[in-house]
Amino acid sequence: MINLDLQSKTAMVCGSTQGIGYETAIQLANCGARVILVARNKDKLLDVVSQLPNPMNGHTFFVADFSNEDEVDALVAAISGFKPDILVNNTGGPPAGPVLTAQEDAFKSAFFSHLIVNHKLTCAAVPYMMEAGGGRIINIISTSVKQPLPNLGVSNTIRAAVANWAKTLANELAPYGITVNNVLPGATHTGRLESIINQRAGQKGVSASEIGDEMAHEIPMKRFGKPIEIASAVAFLASPLASYITGINLPVDGGRTSCL
Repeated sequence: MINLDLQSKTAMVCGSTQGIGYETAIQLANCGARVILVARNKDKLLDVVSQLPNPMNGHTFFVADFSNEDEVDALVAAISGFKPDILVNNTGGPPAGPVLTAQEDAFKSAFFSHLIVNHKLTCAAVPYMMEAGGGRIINIISTSVKQPLPNLGVSNTIRAAVANWAKTLANELAPYGITVNNVLPGATHTGRLESIINQRAGQKGVSASEIGDEMAHEIPMKRFGKPIEIASAVAFLASPLASYITGINLPVDGGRTSCL
């Protein structure tokens, strides 16, 4: 029997006011979960929480900028009041650019907002998952962990670190019924993709639509992904159906990644 029922579950979704994070919050709420939104813009959070299905579940939000250590620590402290069964780690990618020209601070900043924040939130949530007899940790990363992408030097480096952290964690938490998995979006219609397209267009002196068409042509399905398609994969991994799946990288990329 297909069962995506998340009734009685609490899901904390980071980066949940736009793109993949937003659609993930909607899908988990649709499945019956109480959703805790996390993002840095309070006005956007207020707007999104008002849109979530099943409002009687008591959805709420927490304001935190993942580049601000004090705000991250405040969120970590607040987790004791939320006791999430599902944690979706999702943070906007670092700026594009060659790895050779990347500044040291760019690596430090990305390492903190991606790996360190993921680790802090996970360490805070795991005791409550253990108490509940299981849980789900799902990291939104990138297909670059399987196949580094051109002109995304810092992102390629940091995303790979997150993927290996997650695999190690999956093995450690498996005996407690807590799964840890990575969803790897390919080129997806988000503000991040638009930024990359516009940057490439500026560098080449061509139109953004020309670059977009060129990028879409590289994908076997000949189109970009939709945020809801990535969110649907997250909802599956969060569900009872995925109870024996842990430590995997799941590309959702229209076939673009050339390796298995």
